[in-house]
Amino acid sequence: MTPANLKLVSSVRCFNGEQRRYEHVSQTLNCTMQFSVYLPPQALRKDRVASVLWLSGLTCNDENFSSKAGAQRVAAQLGLALIIPDTSPRGEQVADDDAYDFGKGAGFYVNATQQPWAKHYQMYDYISKELLNLVTDALPLNGQMSISGHSMGGHGALVMALRETGRFASVSAFAPIAHPTACPWGHKAFTGYLGSDRELWRQYDAVELIRDGKKCPPLLVDQGGADNFLAEQLNFTTLQEAAEKHDLIAQLRLQEGYDHSYYFIASFIEDHLSFHKTYLKS
Repeated sequence: MTPANLKLVSSVRCFNGEQRRYEHVSQTLNCTMQFSVYLPPQALRKDRVASVLWLSGLTCNDENFSSKAGAQRVAAQLGLALIIPDTSPRGEQVADDDAYDFGKGAGFYVNATQQPWAKHYQMYDYISKELLNLVTDALPLNGQMSISGHSMGGHGALVMALRETGRFASVSAFAPIAHPTACPWGHKAFTGYLGSDRELWRQYDAVELIRDGKKCPPLLVDQGGADNFLAEQLNFTTLQEAAEKHDLIAQLRLQEGYDHSYYFIASFIEDHLSFHKTYLKS
């Protein structure tokens, strides 16, 4: 039975499955939220299927990945559902900023402690608790889930996989902001949302969590060699060093010539979904 709080906004046929968009009132974020879901053909036959949670990057909402990554064909073949949240709270009453890398579209998957952001910007708890409980109750999922994301969403995916021990079978990322306490994007977002407490910052930094000995599920990361954010923002080499030092089960691949765009994601999304399928039970 679909929860009364959940409204189906749209549904279109796609590779014999369905691409859907839902709306609900979030108690965690104190606003109305939308999220997208791809259900493969197996789920429409009422089979319970494994899923991949996708976290998008700066300026995105829940529709960028579903319309640009070309993931549905592969998800249909593998029998995987795709769960695609928005990147921030939304609505006229939600605090915002004129910059692209802060405020709406840039929630950074943290629980804000600073005003005016704390009232709505509780994205970590929204996704890891409220949304996952909601989709588990409403959709034909079997409880097995992996997590992936891009850029800011790659940061969120890595952090959730490291903090939510045992929740995700595997984790992958495209060009993640791997060490946000050591880059301009992270400094800006964490100062604004979390204040000056750098110990709190570390709780949302994948490299620092790995250094602290947090268990990481099997990991795949692709980073474009022609990514214009690579040198200043992403700290790919630092992530490589931390993964190697702490003996993670990890593939960290530098893909020469690729940039930060969805063309890059579309080129390797089949690898990532196939990687997750290896660790997800039927």
